[in-house]
Amino acid sequence: MRPSQSPFFKRHILAMAAFSLLASGCAVGPDYQRPSAVTPAAYKEANNWVPAAPADALERGPWWTLFNDPVLNELASGIEVSNQNIAVASANYAQARALVREQRAALFPVITLNGGATKSGGGASSSRTGNTYQANIGGSWEPDVWGRLSRGVDSASASSQASAADLASARLSAQGELATNYFSIRQTDAQQALLASTIAGYQRTLQITQNRYAAGIAAKTDVLQAQTQLANAQAEALGLSRQRAQLEHAIAVLLGRAPADFTLASIQWTASVPEVPLGVPSTLLERRPDIAAAERRVAVANEQIGIAQSAFYPSVNLNASYGFSASAVSDLFSASNSLWSLGLSAAQVLFNAGATRERVSGAQAAHDAAVARYRQTVLTAFQNVEDQLAATRVLVQQQALRGQASQAADEAETQMLNRYREGQVSYTEVVTAQASALSARRALVQVQADRQTTAVALIQSLGGGW
Repeated sequence: MRPSQSPFFKRHILAMAAFSLLASGCAVGPDYQRPSAVTPAAYKEANNWVPAAPADALERGPWWTLFNDPVLNELASGIEVSNQNIAVASANYAQARALVREQRAALFPVITLNGGATKSGGGASSSRTGNTYQANIGGSWEPDVWGRLSRGVDSASASSQASAADLASARLSAQGELATNYFSIRQTDAQQALLASTIAGYQRTLQITQNRYAAGIAAKTDVLQAQTQLANAQAEALGLSRQRAQLEHAIAVLLGRAPADFTLASIQWTASVPEVPLGVPSTLLERRPDIAAAERRVAVANEQIGIAQSAFYPSVNLNASYGFSASAVSDLFSASNSLWSLGLSAAQVLFNAGATRERVSGAQAAHDAAVARYRQTVLTAFQNVEDQLAATRVLVQQQALRGQASQAADEAETQMLNRYREGQVSYTEVVTAQASALSARRALVQVQADRQTTAVALIQSLGGGW
């Protein structure tokens, strides 16, 4: 009778299978429940917020297209494949997915195939030698009696999902940084154009003071003041050139390119600011990748508690093998030379000075910390949104006032210069009016750029298009 047909063999197989099936329903550890978090019914700073864009605008395509800037669209589309921080997060995600597959493999038996040949002999007084040939196939399996292996799979799966959210966070961060740097460059271009126009005006004013001084109707100090004002404006223009170069270098690095190989041409700046659809605060918990990552890490910590608690119970292993052993290769696979074994083993730690209990306590504390980090992440997310909403509302009002101030300052500068030509005011008053006009113009450009970068920050705070 073959070993596989032996009643004894079959009884052992059935008994072990029954034991494994019964024990597999004894998973220990807490079931996962998503932690609660403070979620307001509405955003405090969203009073009278009426977005012009449809509510699902961010879901229809890349969020940066809302700014209607073709150059930004082209740059942002290249950041996905070139940015090295995204590449790191992508590799981490691939590693986490591989770990899930590795953990899942532990649920299945391990099958091994062994073979060997041995030549042996006696001492110096003996000339007898013998050969032994062996071939066998064996298997071992650790039934998931207490749920330790399945919790390991769930833990790895949750960790993989957290890595996916980290990848989304890295992508959103790089995209937001690119957009912010891009708009800062466009603001710098506008400031440079403004200074170029102002420098041309200062040069004309200097010529006027020189003519009046040559005619003996103006003091030398008028010429010196005009020269000082012109030189300061030219120096500021050089400072903007340095600032623009640094921003250009930063964009190159975000795109994974060497700064020497990247140039962004100046173009006419249009400060387009989209109306960002908000949604209700509860959707923030689903949209923000950092919140998703924090929640998944709570799930990881929860599974670790169950894994730690499973150490209180015995581990069970099933082992089986079937093979042949003979002194000649020709007889190796004959039925009379077959060997088989089947075994069930269990091991239980009886004393380890409370180490298992402390590991469980440590896992529970790690879970509590993960819950606290999740809740803090949620609160910080709501803070981010409220901050950007407040900034958006204030900047809209500021832009209107800055526009009025710039227009009034321009008129004052023109009138003061005309009065100076007629000898009605001193040149000091002209200088004051010109400085005020330049400051008002630059403040208007600044608030326009701030509205764009704030819109980017608000979209990031809302989770982008993830």
